[in-house]
Amino acid sequence: MVSGDRQAVSGKPHTRLQAWKSAMDLVEGVYRITATFPASEQFGLVSQMRRASVSVPSNLAEGAARDGAREFAHFLSIAKGSLSELDTQYQLAQRLGFIKEGHADLAGLIEKVSKLVAGLHKKVKEGANT
Repeated sequence: MVSGDRQAVSGKPHTRLQAWKSAMDLVEGVYRITATFPASEQFGLVSQMRRASVSVPSNLAEGAARDGAREFAHFLSIAKGSLSELDTQYQLAQRLGFIKEGHADLAGLIEKVSKLVAGLHKKVKEGANT
């Protein structure tokens, strides 16, 4: 997962956010891991995990493009919810034996992105209240 090293596109505020960069890495990881799931899960966990993961950087981007800290905080809150969904789905996939040994690093990436988004959310909310 090397996308976090790619250069930010100028003029797009979300591309400067470490949370967005890490969330893009997370999406990439989810797509790679779910590609190994059984075909019977294509419309089950695969679809759910991919949608939840894509929701995170998408909401970061939309929130960063909005006017005002309150709106941004709202989209960060949605991203936090999507991360909780993804964490639950990841744990379920582990219980069902769909996650192979070499893919355990995804849990750490979910945690990393969760911390980045939570920290950004706290900072933005503080700015909205001043």
